[in-house]
Amino acid sequence: MRKFAAADAVQPPPQHGVLFVGSSSIRFWDTLATDFPGQPVINRGFGGSEVRDSTWYADRIVVPYAPRLIVFYAGDNDLAAGRSPAQVRDDFVAFVQRVRKDLPDTRIAYISIKPSPSRAQLMPQMAEANRMIRHAASRFPKVDFIDVYSRMLDASGKPRPELFREDQLHMTRAGYEIWRDAVAPELTRK
Repeated sequence: MRKFAAADAVQPPPQHGVLFVGSSSIRFWDTLATDFPGQPVINRGFGGSEVRDSTWYADRIVVPYAPRLIVFYAGDNDLAAGRSPAQVRDDFVAFVQRVRKDLPDTRIAYISIKPSPSRAQLMPQMAEANRMIRHAASRFPKVDFIDVYSRMLDASGKPRPELFREDQLHMTRAGYEIWRDAVAPELTRK
């Protein structure tokens, strides 16, 4: 959080931009500016974070930027830490409610939990959490669910290995290209 504050002091990010927030999958997305040219993007991903961490730090990493759109990814660290799909869904709802408190007009686009090979044993929980979050998102205005889970599976339903780095958790450029293509329509939606 201190690094974000220091960076903001040197070069304040644009207001009403597109804020990408969440875990290391967001933090490592270092091509946001080139993936979404002409869009005022802000990356506030922080490694190891869970959904509830973004809620906890919303006053520091969300509200000050007054974004027009929040692209949010978290959830797989939660499941790996033993949280249930229902708890992850409830944490997502708490995040939406927290954002709405100060930013009622900001749109939120949640990127589904990705099927990482290193966490393949959690795929049933990932699928269930995604289903529950999709349903919860549909109950809020200006909240969308972006399915990357199905795009990252091969024909047999297994995670596509070429989309992941050697650690089998974080993504390669090919993985981020799937995310870019899935997220792009959200940036032009009103």
